[in-house]
Amino acid sequence: MNRNTDQYNKKRRPLNRIYQKGIIYISCVIILFIFTGILTTVSPAYRFSSHAITEWTSEIDSSIFLYLMGMENKAFLQAYPKDRKLPKLSSTIFDLATNIRPNDFRSLLGNELPGFSTFDTKIIVAGEGTDYTTLPVESSPPLEKILEDREAVFDEPEEADDSTEKGNQDKRTTGKRDVVFIYNTHNRESFLPSLPGVTDKDSAMHDKINVTKVSDRLAKSLKANGIGTSVDHTDFMPILNEKGWGYAKSYDASRSVVEEVFQDNKDIQYAFDIHRDSLSGDKTTTEIDGKKFAKIMIVIGDDNTDNQTNLALATDLHKLLEKEYPGLSRGVIKRGGAGANGVYNQDLLDTALLFEIGGVDNNFDELHRSADALADVFSEFYWDAEKVNAEEED
Repeated sequence: MNRNTDQYNKKRRPLNRIYQKGIIYISCVIILFIFTGILTTVSPAYRFSSHAITEWTSEIDSSIFLYLMGMENKAFLQAYPKDRKLPKLSSTIFDLATNIRPNDFRSLLGNELPGFSTFDTKIIVAGEGTDYTTLPVESSPPLEKILEDREAVFDEPEEADDSTEKGNQDKRTTGKRDVVFIYNTHNRESFLPSLPGVTDKDSAMHDKINVTKVSDRLAKSLKANGIGTSVDHTDFMPILNEKGWGYAKSYDASRSVVEEVFQDNKDIQYAFDIHRDSLSGDKTTTEIDGKKFAKIMIVIGDDNTDNQTNLALATDLHKLLEKEYPGLSRGVIKRGGAGANGVYNQDLLDTALLFEIGGVDNNFDELHRSADALADVFSEFYWDAEKVNAEEED
């Protein structure tokens, strides 16, 4: 009797395993459908956005993705660094859950110490005097402070000399096409030398005498070199006020304008968002051939996952600035993560850049010299690129 029972139980065991696996499989399918239903019916405010997922997975070592793809396609494993070990699953889960990386103490302190998150900025190319203590600083005053009326003075700076128009010696022109678009997300950023009695850099804001003057000068110099350029003069601060948004939402306000311009003008090849830094003048000023210039920093959005072309353009322009105006460029940085927009509308065009031209202590003579210099080197870059494109078409 016992022997028959044992034989019966042995025959039943495989069936039990099949039933168990079947129940697990069906349960997983049911859970998947329930989870999918929750994600599709929940209020949009609580859904996972692609940006949130991108931000979450950005903390994962990129070599992990390469290794996972290599498990399916062995060709990817050939690119996997031979000296790189696959991170442990426990370490990866810990990083994702806590945003703390044991081998990087900055991840522990960055969320606790005010201003320490600045060190998350990546210096791609360091210009003269650029290190982690001289990175761009964006003041973020309350909107009501930005909207205050202030007295301002503006003396028309000196005109550009002939050297800044050398790119137009053979009268090259884009004709009626505006191929460069310039705008100012923080359009009220102004400069202390133009604001009598103002000493607080957070109060260096004005509705007319501000960084838009630098954009106008840059456009004028580009046109002098035959490059059609348009400048947007939208005041985004009242838009923020009307929508009840804070200063941090400035890029959301400017984005709709940029999208509309791109849609209406298919000739646009480059877009430049012009800002000024909040650092002191000793860090944002240089002297070239006996004249003072406002230094230039180029910023790339690190949260824009497709920023390779933007970065290549920024690097090329930095090199040209270094060649023609040594010491003018502060370099190229990538900025993203907590406390930063991290995209800067650069996902809308892969040749879009953000320039920090000068700082709060620079005057318009210095700023306009730098705008002329930037127009000079960009014109050289632009016409060289057009020549190459023409040769390729032939």
